[in-house]
Amino acid sequence: MAPPAAKVSGFHREGNDWFCTASLPSDVTVVVERVNFHIHKFPLISKCGKIEKMFEESQGIHEAKFTTSLEGFPGGPDIFLIAVKFCYGVRVELTPRNIIMVYCAADYLGMTDAYGEENLLSKSESFFHKTILRNWKDCILALQSSDPVMPMAEKLHIISKCLNSLSMMVSTDPSLFGWPMMMYGSLQSPGGSILWNGINTGARIRSSESDWWFEDISYLNVLLFKRLIQTMEARGIRSENLAGAIMYYTRKYLPGLGRWQSGQSGKTMTVASFSLTPAAVDQRVLLESIEKLLPEKKGKSFCRFLLGLLRVALILGVNQTCKESLMRRIGMQLELATLDSLLIPTYSDSDTLYNNDCVEQIVHHFISSEPRITSFSPASLDLETSPLSGPLRKVAKLMDSYIAEVASDVNLKPGKIRSLAEALPESSRSLHDGLYRALDIYFKAHPWLSEKEKEQLCNIIDYQKLSIDACAHASQNERLPLRVVLQVLFFEQMQLRTALAGCLHVIDNENAPAGPITISSDMAGQIVQRDGWVTVVRENQVLKVDLERMRSRVGELEEEFTKMKQEMKKVSKTHSSLNSPRMVARRIGCKLLPRSSDAQADTVDSTAPTPRASVEQARSSYHSGHRKTFSLF
Repeated sequence: MAPPAAKVSGFHREGNDWFCTASLPSDVTVVVERVNFHIHKFPLISKCGKIEKMFEESQGIHEAKFTTSLEGFPGGPDIFLIAVKFCYGVRVELTPRNIIMVYCAADYLGMTDAYGEENLLSKSESFFHKTILRNWKDCILALQSSDPVMPMAEKLHIISKCLNSLSMMVSTDPSLFGWPMMMYGSLQSPGGSILWNGINTGARIRSSESDWWFEDISYLNVLLFKRLIQTMEARGIRSENLAGAIMYYTRKYLPGLGRWQSGQSGKTMTVASFSLTPAAVDQRVLLESIEKLLPEKKGKSFCRFLLGLLRVALILGVNQTCKESLMRRIGMQLELATLDSLLIPTYSDSDTLYNNDCVEQIVHHFISSEPRITSFSPASLDLETSPLSGPLRKVAKLMDSYIAEVASDVNLKPGKIRSLAEALPESSRSLHDGLYRALDIYFKAHPWLSEKEKEQLCNIIDYQKLSIDACAHASQNERLPLRVVLQVLFFEQMQLRTALAGCLHVIDNENAPAGPITISSDMAGQIVQRDGWVTVVRENQVLKVDLERMRSRVGELEEEFTKMKQEMKKVSKTHSSLNSPRMVARRIGCKLLPRSSDAQADTVDSTAPTPRASVEQARSSYHSGHRKTFSLF
């Protein structure tokens, strides 16, 4: 007797009931999630081991009507309908969207080859291995639809196989298999060739972009994405590629990150993405999960991403462990941060505009961190490829700019300014101009501060580390306490004396006849300590050289004048008739103005200033002007 399934023409639904269109009435009712399937027992027990066992256990095989309920059936009523159709011999379609659920349902029902050749389980397994695991798009679609049956799919190792397959494809040149790539989108044929007006040109995609897969995997839920990244890391995928995928995924589901990412959140579509729908994610869970996936690497873009992630973390109120970890990661590469990304607004009930406590903790992490973190490989994520060129100095300069930026906040307390400035060691700043500028801005925005409070804040400045311009500004700054101004003036004089002595010492050594020139390290450090001071000293040096030249010229003139007087006396003794001053002057080539008498000429000669007197007057004038300028001589 042929089973009733041979006469089945289809299935139809009436409310919550499915009926088999057959000439025989149904003798089995199977309930799946409150949906009743009125079917026949012989097609079921011939394909499903689980249904057969249920009949045997109930001993109701010979009864007219058998009713059972399948609790926790994988995939629900829709997938059970596919299994029922297969039992009746109706053609069913396996797709990437239903294959994992059908696979699990076949295993649940025990539809093995023991109950018929090429049963549903073997067919599902064959389709999964031969089609799904070999195609990037189908594998993504299958994973995305696996949520309803995740526990059972894990038990059957279906998920791990998909993740391993995707990892293998990522680590392989996609052009070898014609997988979809980001830059061509729908213009790519299934074989990997480029399409022109729908015509296969035969041209192969030659791009080897390493981020072609970022968009497709971003459609996975947080759990699957996390596991995929971990699988890729175990396979040896480059850390910069993994970081790029994590950053892409995070920006997609945390839209607030786009404000601080300099327009890096632009989306591109792949072939697979046209048929995918975004995953529904809990942003807080996402951020806490993503933080654990981040590699221990450093880079400019990566540091900016971490700071943006910290902003969102403060908004979402993630757990303290996640926030501490983010601040630690940022602190380990703080020298790569920028001022705009470090300005983190306050999202709590604090009176200040910016979260200064958070920045202070980041600086402490920077000081306490060891230089064990490595950079990404070159040419990725806008990396810092220059060698270690004073990260402490860079952070000091960054913090000076930060303090100057937040100093205008009227609610900022003096103690916080001091703690921010003293978070770094004294050796981190070669110049204190940045600190002086920050305090000047703070004093301007807080005119009600007392002289004592200002003096306490000014104690963080080392006046010996102020440049000549900063000293000049501070000496005339009415906002500074009088005692501070006097200290600035004193150290200004000391700086100038030290720099002048150092330059003169170098000049004396250069003028020495021979022998090695030795300069003490302290003196050399004083010479190069301030470019402004050295410039002033060099100007004085030029004036000194000019003065020496003038002395030499005066000596020559004095010698010439003495010779002239001796010649005049000699001529007057030997030639009495030619003792007229006018004649003497004519002989030596001088032209005198007519005078009334020689006595008057002698009077004029005695009262006129000599060349030496003129030079002495010039020297006196020079020193007087020099004292007015520097107050040192």
